[in-house]
This record gives sequence, structure tokens and C-alpha cells, in this order.
Amino acid sequence: MPKLDSIDIKNFKSNTGFVFDNIYLSYQLYGQEIGDSPIILVNHSLTGNSSLIGDKGWWSEIVGIDKAIDLNYFTVIAFDIPGNGYYHPTIENYMELSCKDIAKIFYLGLEKMGVSSLFAIVGGSIGGGITWEMASLKNKFAENIIPVACDWQTSDWILANTYLQKRILKNSKNPLEDARIHAMLSYRTPISLNNRFSNKKNEKGSYLVEEWLSFHGESLSKRFNLEAYIAMNHLLSTVDITEDDKEPQEVLSKIKSNIHIVSIDSDYYFTVERDIYTYNLIKSVKQNIYHHIIQSVHGHDGFLIENEKMSKILSKILIESKNGNNTRKSKQRLSI
Repeated sequence: MPKLDSIDIKNFKSNTGFVFDNIYLSYQLYGQEIGDSPIILVNHSLTGNSSLIGDKGWWSEIVGIDKAIDLNYFTVIAFDIPGNGYYHPTIENYMELSCKDIAKIFYLGLEKMGVSSLFAIVGGSIGGGITWEMASLKNKFAENIIPVACDWQTSDWILANTYLQKRILKNSKNPLEDARIHAMLSYRTPISLNNRFSNKKNEKGSYLVEEWLSFHGESLSKRFNLEAYIAMNHLLSTVDITEDDKEPQEVLSKIKSNIHIVSIDSDYYFTVERDIYTYNLIKSVKQNIYHHIIQSVHGHDGFLIENEKMSKILSKILIESKNGNNTRKSKQRLSI
């Protein structure tokens, strides 16, 4: 099994001008040794971490031997977002960091590991936002970028959600549990919950949906700490590839990588309509952009639930990229 390693990032100056004496960047390495094979960086979601495979791996259905991200062929790196509590419980002055800073920290980590290019960057949710930030900072470092269920800029809807999360985390008697319960209602859909629970009750007379929500709240409180959740919620509100009043199209058009946007058609958190807008915005100035849409009733969490569909998309992208077939004439928007 992979082991958790750490890189010290000294004297890091954030976009706010604040200097961090030392940031501990923990990571796990999977598959082939660095230098032997194409390298894929996987960026985790809000309450995720660098554990991709195994009993506690959050993407073990996608990453592994003979799976979509095939460890027989690829080297896979997964960093922990500093402050996520997996390796170092908290990060002081987290308000001085943004997702753009996290992207810079990841690049510094890759540099210290001797990695000068990537075959692909894959990221879901906030990890996808970091993927966009990395692509905008170094526009051809990765041959492919695959942002999943995310956006290149925090929308007003996400700002509203992170604002409410912040208030819950500050004011609730059970902040982690209550914040998680609220978040689950953003990550799923009415159809998903209605189909699953159908107003049924348990033997104690409580509704199964309430039991399910309580389970997710209690589970998070056992594996996450409050300071980490507050920091990750803050970072989610900071995704923005534009700077210095540049137009989004100008920044997006400079990305040389093949761009594969992956959307969930029922996602209430990062909507498919926004991704269609992004696709059309880039498509007018850049040819190597593709839009993949997963059809699911599960909403935002579809990228973690629809493993077969997610695997199909990633396998298609990675196999065609390995074969140098990115100039294909097939449809550039695909629904699964």
C-alpha cells in the first residue's frame, strides 16, 4: 500500500502577501515510479484526502490495477489540500490562502518531486476548481485537464452555500454534524432521496432519510475536525482563475492542454448549464475542448456514485490521449 509522505514548502507568499514560514504538503504516490510512466495528478474534493485506493480510498472504483486510471500504466500522485486535517490537523492563517495559492503549492510540490510535466490533472468539486487554477497558471504543464463537477469561478450560488456553512460552523451546538447535513442536501437531489427512502421509517419510528442524514453528520465528525472543515469551506469560496480584471475567455483561451469538462446533469451545486456556457465560451477560440455529461439522479455526488459512467468517460479520454488521437472528428459533447 502507498505510504503518506510530506514535502516542506518554505516561505510561501500567498496572493494576499502573507508569508507562511512552512507549509506541510502531504501526498501519496500510486502505480508506477516517477519517471517510468505518464503521470496523473488527482485533486480531492472538500472532505477528501490523498487516499485514493484501498478500504478508505474515496476513488477506489476508478483508480487501480486494470481500472479507468490504470496503475499498471500510470504514475498517480494525490496531494492533501493543506489544512484538510488528514496529515497536519490545521493550518494557521487559512484565510490568507485561496485555491490559486493551493495550485501554486501543488506546483512547488511537483517541482520538489522532480516532475516537470503531467499527462493529466483530474479533480472533482473543489479539486476540480484547483485543476482549473493549475491550468490557468501553467497553461501547458498538463497534456490533459479533466475538471469534474466544478467551475473555474466560485458562483454566487456556491458563495451563498459557503456563507451558510460558515454560519452553521460558527453558531451550531454540533457544527460539523449540522454543516454536513446541510451540505448533503446540496450534494444530492429530491429525486435521489425520494427514490431511495420513499417516506419509510425505521423500527424506532424515525424517517430513514433523517437517519441517513444523521449518519453522514456523525461519520464526518469522527474523521474530520472543525478547523479543517472551516478552512476547506473558506477555500471553496475562493476559486477564480481570472485576475487583474481579465476576461474569462482571455484566460481560458490560453490553456494549451486538452480540456475535458465533466458534468452531472442533475448537479444543483455546479450546474450543467454553467459548464455548457464554459464549453461554448472556450469552443469559440479553442478546438481541443470536450464536454462529457453524466446522466444521473444523484446530483453533485454523481461523480462519486456513478462509477461505471465515470470510468467510461475517463477510460475514453485516457486511452485516446495515450494513442495520440486527440484530433478525432467525433462529437465533442458526449452524454452517458
